[in-house]
Amino acid sequence: MPWDTIQLNDGREIPSLGFGTWKMGNGDGPITQVDQAISVGFSHIDTAQLYKNEAEAGIAIRQSGLERKEIWITTKYSGTDGLDIQTSIRNSLKYLGVSYVDLYLIHHPLLAVPDIPTVWRQMEEIHAQGLAKSIGVSNFDANQLAILLASAKVKPAANQILLHPYVYARQLPILEYAAKHKIVIEAYSALIPITSLPGGPVDKPVNAIAGRLGVSGDQVLLAWTKAKGAVVVTTSSKKARLLGYLNAGALVLTEDDIAAIDAAGAEGAPLSPVKRIVRRLAGIALVAFAVGYALGLRYQALVGCLGVSINLNNGCLQSRHQ
Repeated sequence: MPWDTIQLNDGREIPSLGFGTWKMGNGDGPITQVDQAISVGFSHIDTAQLYKNEAEAGIAIRQSGLERKEIWITTKYSGTDGLDIQTSIRNSLKYLGVSYVDLYLIHHPLLAVPDIPTVWRQMEEIHAQGLAKSIGVSNFDANQLAILLASAKVKPAANQILLHPYVYARQLPILEYAAKHKIVIEAYSALIPITSLPGGPVDKPVNAIAGRLGVSGDQVLLAWTKAKGAVVVTTSSKKARLLGYLNAGALVLTEDDIAAIDAAGAEGAPLSPVKRIVRRLAGIALVAFAVGYALGLRYQALVGCLGVSINLNNGCLQSRHQ
């Protein structure tokens, strides 16, 4: 199951497969799921302030019995509670039950208040204090990275972004800029073409490759993401799927395989079920408006003819008082 580590620009090695806790909420659920992920072999846990389950992730990590150096912890500054970075990182450490996190990310550029350079200086401070061994960003585009780098003393080690075949062409400028500056890309939602957008152009090459290699479609998509040089952050509540994700690290796609998936993704994603419903309702509304408009015009024409007698030649009425 060779999900190798990837070297960051600060010299540290990050496990290239991470288990994400987004959408898990809090309570016993995330504790059980993080515990399961660690038990099957995941050594990288990705959480965030915004997810509201850092404490649960911390419980599972401590219950695993692993030494601190054996588990990589990523969390994110979300800024949703109005707290500054110094306070937020300390809260995260308290919830997680650790003295440092391996990677601390600004969750979104819009959360960099009052501006990106100011917030990044605060990130550099917690890095210098050893509270975050590596620091980075999430959802930054190339222009936002350029603004950050213009005054940065410490480069962001990683940029976690949405990455799957349907957005690959759109995200390519970010990938290229990151590669130029040795910023590792972390990919979330790599399985969207299967989980949320099935039936699109990507299905054909993915299914063909899966059939040829005797693996599942989700394993092919993870292998595609790995081939792009990204750290993959994914999740599942099912043990069998987690094992499959780990096994996907051994898959090696050919250049033709990767090119076929790239090309299919460039054709565009199918409409999601929600968008299909919205489009259908919009069509119905448009027809209803057109019918109503036509009836309104007819009504106005009839009103203009009130008080007169029928005239078959002009389709209206003649005055009875002529």
